[in-house]
Amino acid sequence: MRSYQLVLVLKSDLTPSEKKKILEDVKSYLKGLKVSKEEELGVKQLSYEIKKQKEGLYVELNMEGENIPLDLEKKLLTSDGVLRHLLLRKN
Repeated sequence: MRSYQLVLVLKSDLTPSEKKKILEDVKSYLKGLKVSKEEELGVKQLSYEIKKQKEGLYVELNMEGENIPLDLEKKLLTSDGVLRHLLLRKN
């Protein structure tokens, strides 16, 4: 079983319900992966503007499973509230 870490940068002006909806959508994209830890890292200043946003809300998801869905990146890129993402394989 492999471990993965997904770091998301969300729009900082999202309401709690919008943030919850986006995170539920992202978890639904992760078919076959078990989210072992979800941590909100807080709002941080961005080095440069992304989609006219100067701040971003960082969220970290640690997951375990065999394979990442092939269409995950496409779905994250088309998601309105996600500014950037980084997916790492831990082992």
